[in-house]
Amino acid sequence: MSSSIGDAVKISIFGQSHSEAIGVIIEGLPVGESIDLEVAQAFLDRRAPGKNAYSTPRKEADQVRVLSGLFEGKTCGVPICAIIENTNTRSKDYSELKIKPRPAHADFTAEVKYKGFQDYRGGGHFSGRLTAPLCFAGAVCMQILERRGIHTGGHIFAIGGKKDIPFDDICITKENLQQVIQKEFPVQDDAAGEAMRETIASARAEGDSVGGIVECATIGLPVGIGEPMFDGLESKLSQILFAIPAVKGVEFGEGFGVAEFWGSENNDSFYMEDEKVKTRTNHHGGSLGGISSGMPLTVRVAFKPTPSISKAQETIDLKIKNKTTLEVKGRHDPCIVPRAVPCVEAAVAIGLLDLYCMANRGM
Repeated sequence: MSSSIGDAVKISIFGQSHSEAIGVIIEGLPVGESIDLEVAQAFLDRRAPGKNAYSTPRKEADQVRVLSGLFEGKTCGVPICAIIENTNTRSKDYSELKIKPRPAHADFTAEVKYKGFQDYRGGGHFSGRLTAPLCFAGAVCMQILERRGIHTGGHIFAIGGKKDIPFDDICITKENLQQVIQKEFPVQDDAAGEAMRETIASARAEGDSVGGIVECATIGLPVGIGEPMFDGLESKLSQILFAIPAVKGVEFGEGFGVAEFWGSENNDSFYMEDEKVKTRTNHHGGSLGGISSGMPLTVRVAFKPTPSISKAQETIDLKIKNKTTLEVKGRHDPCIVPRAVPCVEAAVAIGLLDLYCMANRGM
């Protein structure tokens, strides 16, 4: 089993939801890069649980402790190893799930694949808890990218069918990105955000959950980043994005919408501005042939509703091989989308830094 990804920059995530700690190893970072751990911690805090009414009541400090890889605040050529302790676990809440797998969760497939030896507490290594070290790695990569003028940010695009205003995929500024990610509920239209909150509250009240979409954009990416075929922008970023638990769909630019276009509608016309080649529209989402075009890189990521719900669901008792019902106990998000925004940003930053370093070996 591999929990590692990357070529020039490689990350390896380890731990389980209820193990003593979770963590990440980051290899291949350029040396001499200043890493502000307070900034990284602030980024990680955006996905921390137990902070509001629409997230799980499980409270974790998610305090990162860096064991190696930094000297006097800078990367020193040694892999960064960082851990986050699990301090608020209730393993007894999950004892029933060993024999009664949750619908839409990895309980059943993990039971078969690992022959019953998997850590089923809190979902084990399939848990969204593992996005905490992913976010730390993303925060580190983001600081290095920002130093090169490359900025990434996201917002909640939709929850339960309620939609926010999409990013302007032609003209996105650093200020646009910073303004939305600084919000406690990161949307561009606060009225749409309030409708989303009401949808989440309704799902929670009914013992149910709701899914949604995160939209993420990157600006400042130079032309030429991406290594086709299998390390193209879409290929590389999709692999990391799909590793985020509950992700069921990824689309770049116009995405599935292009299937309804004619070529004359979909093709983005080229023109010159300030001696740079640009496109008048951005249906391609900043990537042509898996290579950055210089236009904003835009991606939307669909998240399924949280599988752990308190409503009665039909399942199988694996011990007696018979049908039964399950009402999930414990502490779970009625909607994971708000906490998923920094996870998407982190995944994009990790993939982009890897591709950037591949294109600029020895930078």
